[in-house]
Amino acid sequence: MAGNHTESEIGSQPDLWRRAARDGAGGVSAALPRPGERVAVVGCGTSWFIAQSYAALREAAGLGETDAFAASEFPSGRRYDRVLALSRSGTTTEVLELLDRTDLPTVAITADPSTPVMTAADEVIVLDYADEQSVVQTRFATSQLVLLRAHLGEDVSGAIADAERALAEPLPEAALTAEQFTFLGRGWTVGLAHEAALKMREAATAWTESYPAMEYRHGPIAITGPGRVAWMFGEPPAGLAEQVAGVGGTMLVSPLDPLAELIRVHRLALHLALQAGYDPDTPRNLTRSVILG
Repeated sequence: MAGNHTESEIGSQPDLWRRAARDGAGGVSAALPRPGERVAVVGCGTSWFIAQSYAALREAAGLGETDAFAASEFPSGRRYDRVLALSRSGTTTEVLELLDRTDLPTVAITADPSTPVMTAADEVIVLDYADEQSVVQTRFATSQLVLLRAHLGEDVSGAIADAERALAEPLPEAALTAEQFTFLGRGWTVGLAHEAALKMREAATAWTESYPAMEYRHGPIAITGPGRVAWMFGEPPAGLAEQVAGVGGTMLVSPLDPLAELIRVHRLALHLALQAGYDPDTPRNLTRSVILG
């Protein structure tokens, strides 16, 4: 049945987050960025958006300047104490090329210990227990961010409890019938907003956009209207919900941890994909890894 892998992978996230939290707080800590280091985090697609969230969290925690880049856009002349590369497949061309050409200390997080990233990076953290059969990333990306949040010293137990709620609670009625979605975030949740929009495009070919919440007023709100949803990760800026309502749109705000809220988007993307007759395990035009010849 189409979607079986994706559905089971989405549902496995709370248990995997518990394991990732333990790893982040202990077993893999020595390989991850140290307090005070200047760090660049790189990835492609989903991994780039997770990099954005981690970079914002690390800086906000006062642990050191942290920048996130698409691997293809890494500024090679800029000096960092460490490069953290995120790659589920371990085969993404741009990530491997960056690791090969840089003389900076490198560490990678991957799901597959049999891929080239194992020798391309100086140190590697393998989350093989969070690997996926589906092309679209869900549980690997979120487990990876839980690990990184735990390494930053966060207590992620509340996020894990919220992940259970995100799997059990009904999806928002407005989202089930919406014709367009705009995902919004602030600080570390901007990356989650971009990732949510990507999931909806990949799995359901839905019309989605994503922005920092404060930037949404600067033009993008023009797209909002009846039948269209603005979905906020975290607390919205003052007055924004009223503005969305004023132009006829629906704003969705949740008390859940923003990473747990992403699970609700995973579920929605799966629902809409199956409703449209798509196979979310193998979306059109996509492969597990982009390998350039």
